[in-house]
Amino acid sequence: MIYTEPTPNPNALKFVVNKEVRGNKPPLFYKKDPANNPEADAPVAYALFKIDGIEDVFFGSDFITVGKSESIEWETIKDDIIHTIEYHDVGPFIIEKPQTVETRIGDLESIGETTDTVKQIVSLLDAKVRPAVAMDGGDIIFHDFKDGTVYLEMHGACSGCPSSTATLKMGIENMLRHYIPEVHSVEAV
Repeated sequence: MIYTEPTPNPNALKFVVNKEVRGNKPPLFYKKDPANNPEADAPVAYALFKIDGIEDVFFGSDFITVGKSESIEWETIKDDIIHTIEYHDVGPFIIEKPQTVETRIGDLESIGETTDTVKQIVSLLDAKVRPAVAMDGGDIIFHDFKDGTVYLEMHGACSGCPSSTATLKMGIENMLRHYIPEVHSVEAV
């Protein structure tokens, strides 16, 4: 049984499914783009993009957040989204396994772009921020740390959310600055 939960973003709706979508793996996020074809690793995303008005699809641990254009009402497309997700529920939602956080940190280390500060930032984000943001149908992923500024990628309901700036500045930035003196600001990429 699939049910929906609202998100702080009026153009994103969280569809909670009765099974693991991506577990503890890093999120997958797809924007509707002719050059981006998620069919190979996420056939449900590919199918959702065939519904008029769908702009992006985000895979959380046990939910799928769907973003729509402002010109479409949820009542018009919600049933189609649920039926599409149910149709793809017979197999795994994600075919290809994404990298783990440890692999991503290892990749950064191999090209000399990680420090103890970066490891602390990623650890704090994973422990304190990502679980809370996932409850609202989104995710925030570390992108870079340069000259005291942490750059984060916002996915799912967080992408384009009216309260995302407040979340970044008043929530995440204050928390990171409290624990890590080297952090001076947080910016979205």
